[in-house]
Amino acid sequence: MFHIDDFNKHTVPKKELRYGFLLLPNFSLIAFSSAIEPLRMANWINGKSCYSTSLISHDGKAVTSSSGVQLQVNYSLNELPYFDAVFVCGASPIARTGNEAVIDWLKQKANSSMAIGGIGTGSYILAVAGLLDQFRATIHWWHIENLKQEFPKTSVTNRLFEIDGNRYTCSGGTASMDMMLFLIGRQQNMDLAAAISEQFVCERIRGSDDHQRIPIKSRISANQPKLIEAVTLMEANIEEPLSTDDLAHHVQLSRRHLERLFKKHLHNVPAKYYIELRLSQARKLLRQSDQTILQIGLLCGFSSASYFSTAYKNHYKITPREERKSVE
Repeated sequence: MFHIDDFNKHTVPKKELRYGFLLLPNFSLIAFSSAIEPLRMANWINGKSCYSTSLISHDGKAVTSSSGVQLQVNYSLNELPYFDAVFVCGASPIARTGNEAVIDWLKQKANSSMAIGGIGTGSYILAVAGLLDQFRATIHWWHIENLKQEFPKTSVTNRLFEIDGNRYTCSGGTASMDMMLFLIGRQQNMDLAAAISEQFVCERIRGSDDHQRIPIKSRISANQPKLIEAVTLMEANIEEPLSTDDLAHHVQLSRRHLERLFKKHLHNVPAKYYIELRLSQARKLLRQSDQTILQIGLLCGFSSASYFSTAYKNHYKITPREERKSVE
């Protein structure tokens, strides 16, 4: 059982970091609170101020979130003190106009040593300002393809968050907490990050290699209902996988036609796509559950421990046992 006094015995005094949160009109309240609350909790657990936080708007006036909650701010862009990092909390839905003052300010900070982050659609504003050119970045899955097309100089991923040099981006929602816990672990120590996670009843700290869960209908064109149906069947039959012939029969297509659809839209064959889907589920269980490796293999449709271990290592380059040890 975690106790704050036990933690304080082992903490090492470190410089207070100053974080600013630049709120855009209609910002996502859940993404913002998921980012700022871990910093507050870090201070409480540590018994001293590891982080100071300030709220910013372009003109110093209060900002209203997408849910109608209005927040007073501490600073306008014209009166900012020193910050170690400033995070742009983007609008929901994305705002393509009306943020010219913010974009101009960001352009001025392009070569600054200050870390600059984008939370949710805040990544889009950073990209417009040119701050993500030649950087890895992420954004909410709804906007990934648009960001890729509009800003080809940015390496856009579908990960929960990306830390690339002094550019921090995350997909929004509760991924903001994962990003902050990662930063706290790196800047302070992982014991503190783990203690914060426990206080917020988080099942686990998701890492920088975790990907967003993108709904199948968003990954595949809506005019491919048979392909969507086939993938949905795969997702519903992890423990007892269906053969490609069975899948084709259920969606009323020939095997050859189904394979063509997978190749064209998912750049894969059904069997390989299916096994990768099952391995992804196995990885999640290895990281999050206390079930044995054999149990997880069976739950994910692998008939033996050796088959599971070989398939897992071929795909992830480590064995299931090594995967589990990495998160213990």
